[in-house]
Amino acid sequence: MRYRRADAAGATYFFTVNLSDRKSDLLVDHIDILRDALRKVRQTRPFEIVAMVVMPDHLHAVWKLPDGDADFPLRWSLIKAAFSRKIPKAETIRESRKSKRERGIWQRRYWEHQIRDDVDLEAHVAYIYINPVKHGYVTKAIDWPHSSIHREIRLGRIDANWGVGESPENGQWGE
Repeated sequence: MRYRRADAAGATYFFTVNLSDRKSDLLVDHIDILRDALRKVRQTRPFEIVAMVVMPDHLHAVWKLPDGDADFPLRWSLIKAAFSRKIPKAETIRESRKSKRERGIWQRRYWEHQIRDDVDLEAHVAYIYINPVKHGYVTKAIDWPHSSIHREIRLGRIDANWGVGESPENGQWGE
């Protein structure tokens, strides 16, 4: 059975990508390796990172793909592989993964959602920025260092107090 994914060329997508070990801090402990993997893949398979947050055990991203291109699965595969190659082998690897020469770092699947319109985009970007607050890592979105919110503030697109005083549990931020 083939796993069905959206495949609209040039579309904008929201992603959630998880580590296998949901108690791990691997992504933030090795943030420079992840950034390097993203940078290298973007050099050969361009895409725009509209918004992104890296949490200890998962990440959320909104990507805009180039016109005529819908191949986000290859991009994620390359990013995961580049990251995994640079991480010391310390994880438990199940036999099913060993037989396929896979590491045990990432969950095999990930969540993707094709962004439908500007309202949908705004909701998903807000979800990304508020995620560290929702998980209790910080009290203000700006305090989380691994978020594209810093770029948006620097460029003057949003205020530095974005989300302050709002509860991530009130349903406004989606899930």
